[in-house]
Parts: sequence; structure tokens; C-alpha cells
Amino acid sequence: MVRAVQQSFDDLGAPLVHVEFVVLDLETTGGSPTQDRITEVGAVKVRGGEVTGTFHALVDPGIPIPPLITALTGISDRMVAGAEPIEVVLPCLLEFLGSAVFVAHNATFDWRFLQANLEQHGYRRAGNRVVCTARLARKLLSRDEVPNVRLATLAAYLGARVTPCHRALTDARATVDVLHALLERAGSFGVLALEDLLEFPSARAEVTFKKVHLADRLPHAPGVYLFRDAAGRVLYVGKAKDLRTRVRSYFSGDSRAKVVNLLRELATIDHVLCASEFEASVREVRLIQHHRPRYNRRSRDPERYCYLKLTLERFPRVSMVRRVLPDGARYLGPFSSANQAELVKSAIEDALPLRRCTVRIGARTRMSACALLELGRCLGPCTQGISPGVYAAAVAPLEAAFEGDPEALLEPLRQHMAAYAAGQRYEQAAAARDRLDALTRALADLRRARSITGVDEIVLARRHTDGHEVTIVRRGQLAAVAVLPAPDLLGLEALRASATEPERFGGPPPRHLADEVHLVTHWLNGVAGDAELLAVNGCLASPSVGGAALQVRYNRRGSATPRPPGEARGRPQPRPTSRRRPARQPMS
Repeated sequence: MVRAVQQSFDDLGAPLVHVEFVVLDLETTGGSPTQDRITEVGAVKVRGGEVTGTFHALVDPGIPIPPLITALTGISDRMVAGAEPIEVVLPCLLEFLGSAVFVAHNATFDWRFLQANLEQHGYRRAGNRVVCTARLARKLLSRDEVPNVRLATLAAYLGARVTPCHRALTDARATVDVLHALLERAGSFGVLALEDLLEFPSARAEVTFKKVHLADRLPHAPGVYLFRDAAGRVLYVGKAKDLRTRVRSYFSGDSRAKVVNLLRELATIDHVLCASEFEASVREVRLIQHHRPRYNRRSRDPERYCYLKLTLERFPRVSMVRRVLPDGARYLGPFSSANQAELVKSAIEDALPLRRCTVRIGARTRMSACALLELGRCLGPCTQGISPGVYAAAVAPLEAAFEGDPEALLEPLRQHMAAYAAGQRYEQAAAARDRLDALTRALADLRRARSITGVDEIVLARRHTDGHEVTIVRRGQLAAVAVLPAPDLLGLEALRASATEPERFGGPPPRHLADEVHLVTHWLNGVAGDAELLAVNGCLASPSVGGAALQVRYNRRGSATPRPPGEARGRPQPRPTSRRRPARQPMS
């Protein structure tokens, strides 16, 4: 049995004058592709405005034709009695269609019938590009011009040489004339290539679609794009796995008012080519922070990040601060919002009886007791009723959590949550769960970031179609990415030599590096299972103590879903020492 081969276009930007279209029309016994049958096929092949071939066949449907259909089309049972069945017509139609662009009026109807018959008779689904002249007319013609987009209405208004009459070949010829008239109109909106034609019916604003050709010089490759206005100011920065496809998508299908306003101001598009989608993500963050485009929200204002600080006082407390200082204090974060930081702060204060007042308590400071002391939620150091040593013992679980063992800090929160649930105080149990989850995540993020930012250099390689994609991370920051023929050639040393030097810091990442460090840690966690560890300068490790506690996550319904500790699914595998390395060869 001959099977249809699915076709694809390597170059969707082909000029319309060079594109081959097959305009098809089907007459059927009804509107259901699964229950009704095809009675007539008509198709016209055109290129550059000229007809290059026609196809016509009556089809024996194998079932009686309803009288209503006969009255509409003039096709009767007697007319198709000697015709070939569809299984004989299909191979000829598929050969005629080939890889051409499929065109029809109300194309969904004809396309669904064609695909249903292909599947029914053992063929692969057709992969041709589809253009609907009805959709195109809705985009190009206003209600003032035509009351509807029926084929007969459009043929009369656009001056078609053929009048449609519900017969396949005649209607196909009328659709050809309608198509050519619509393409002339579409040209005034910048629709000059096949890629434009396919996207134009879903474009939100015809005026801004004229700017779609600003994306023509962008490659089909990962990178970062920058939208600029007429004065050269950066309006928006984004990343993409495929630059050209992503940028063109702004001109069709995205109905957000923000995008429409952005396209109105757009004058030029710049791009930065990247070796991988991960590199594009990091460079996007850096460019957003550098240019501060007003259409970007994420990563534009690193000042929004905040931290929790265990103060260096005689009686320490947890304070929310906006930056990390080199003062030797312990910090937790960064948090993307003050609300998130406050949630974690309340979790710590719910677990430990730390003071919450902001006054400095010296050796002679004495104040009256507050309600928290009476409720047993604070040790009351301001009353001088407790020694610094006893207070330090209360702070010890928090200090241990900073160092890597969070169990003593998390256990009181679990007990509170369980007690609320046992007493059927479900709202309070849910609030305790949220505080526990927020604190667990913050400590886990601190541990992950610390394990990466404390390493001077990590060199990883992943398989790539052109060899190996080598990524160098230094102190939690992306230093270099390149695709090399093999990771152990001279090019690797050259890449390490040209890699950028990281910004050094102590404690959590500073605000301007928070997004980048988060991207790096997330990427390492995602690719570690299939990445080869080529080199490490420093200690790439995380403490095992407390690991199980920090792998517990709570969903919105409050059920715990612990992950087994010690799973190696997220760890890069070092290169085996027993592998025989090939002889070094110069890079070509």
C-alpha cells in the first residue's frame, strides 16, 4: 500500500511568488468527516499567479446521497454510480497535492475530511501548511465592504472570473481568484512571504504586523532579543530557544494590550546569539538589569530582594534587611518579596522564643514585660530575667539550621501543625503548614546556593549535535559556554582561559546576582543527570545532615510528599578514570 509522506518546509520565509499552492474543494454527503463521504474532488495548482495544473474526480461514496445534498450540488446517485471509490482517488490526489500549501475556503471543513479519509484508508496524516481564504478575508475585509465571507459573496465583490456553484472544480477555481485578490490586499500590510501569510490571520493589529520584517534577519538559534524604539532606547529584553520564531510570535496570536503598545513603539530589533538556551536566560537577566526596560517586570528591579539577618547583639533577633553586609552576621535569602521574608520570619519566631523588639538591650537595659513574655513566646531578655547564655541556647537551633542541620528548628513547627489539625483548627493548621513550607524552602535554597557559590569553577559537558556543549560556572555565575567538537581538546583550555572572572561575595548572593545564581542552580539541578563533570576547582558538595528534612515539600492541600534522601538522580557523573582518551587532535 502506498502511504503519503508528510511534508515540511525548511524555509517558511519563501516569497509568495515562488510558493506553490493547491486550492482544493470537496463535495460531500454531509458535514461529519467520520460518518459522511466525499462525492467530488476538485483542485487547482497555482504558482506565481499562474495555474499550473488541475485535478477533478467524481467519487462513489458507497452510500446514498441525501436529496438535500443533491438539490444543493446537483450530484446524484446516478452521476457517481460509475465513479471510482475514494481509496482509488486518494493516491492520485496526494500525488497532485505533494508538498504544496493547502488552500480552501473554510479550510477546516475540507482539511478534516481529507485527514479522516487518509486515516481510514491507512495513510499518514498530511503535513501540508494550510491557508483558509475565509479567515484571510475576515482579516482584510471590513463588514462595511462585505456582509459575510461566503465564497459567492467574496467572488462577486472581488471580481472573480468564475462564479461558485457548489461543484468542486468550479468552486476551487473561484477560490483561486479570491486568493489572488486577497494576497494583493495583504501585500499592503507587509504580507510578502509564506511565513507572513500563515501568521497574518491571527495577528491582532494589522498596522503593527507591517513591522514583522524586522525579525527577518534573526537566526533560528537560541539567544536574546532587544526591542528598541526610534531613539534607540531598549523597550524590552527577552530570551528564546529560536530567536526568529519567538520574535515573530509577538506579531500574531498575542492579544495582551502590553504587547500591542510595545509593538507600536518598536523601531528596531537587536539580538545576541547564544550557544544554549541556558546562556540566553542568564544574558537576558544581565541585560534587563543593565537597561532596565520599562516593558520588563521580572529581573528589572533587584532592589526588591530582601534578606533575614540574625543580628550581632547581646540578645540576637531576626531582622529583615535589604542588603548583605560584610559584618559577620548570618543571613537567609534572598527573598523575592517582603511578604515572603515576613512569612519565613514568622515561622522562625513561631518555632523559637526569640525577641521581636528592635531596641538594643545592654547590660543595664530593663523594660517591663510584654504580652509575648506572658504567652511564653519570648524569653523576655529586656526584663533582665534571663542570661545571655540561656538566650543563646534558644538561638542555637537557628544557628544550626544556617550551618546545615535544620531539624531542631523545623520540628516545633511540625508539632504546632499537628496540634492544630488534631484540634480541628484547620485554618491555623494550614497557616502553620505554609510557614513550615516557606522556611523549609528558604533553608533548602540557602544550602543549594552555598554549595554552588562556594566553588571556584565547575566545568560541565553535555552532548550536542555538533560535539559537546561545555559550560563553565564560577562562584555560581555563568563564566562561559561554547560548543566544542569534543570536551577534551585544546579548545577546552582556551575556553577556560577566556571565561569571565566571577564577582566574589560571602554569604547569600547579593541582590543583583540573585536571579543569575538561581538560574545557575536550577539549571545544574536539571542537567546534572546527563552532564559529564570535566573539572572542579573547589569542593562541590552539600552536607548530608538535614538533607532529608529539606527534601520534604507540602502541596496546597497540606499533605507531605517526602523525597527519598540520597538519591543520585541530580548529581553530575565524573569522567571514569579507566576510559581511554583519544589522541589529541588540533581543532579544525
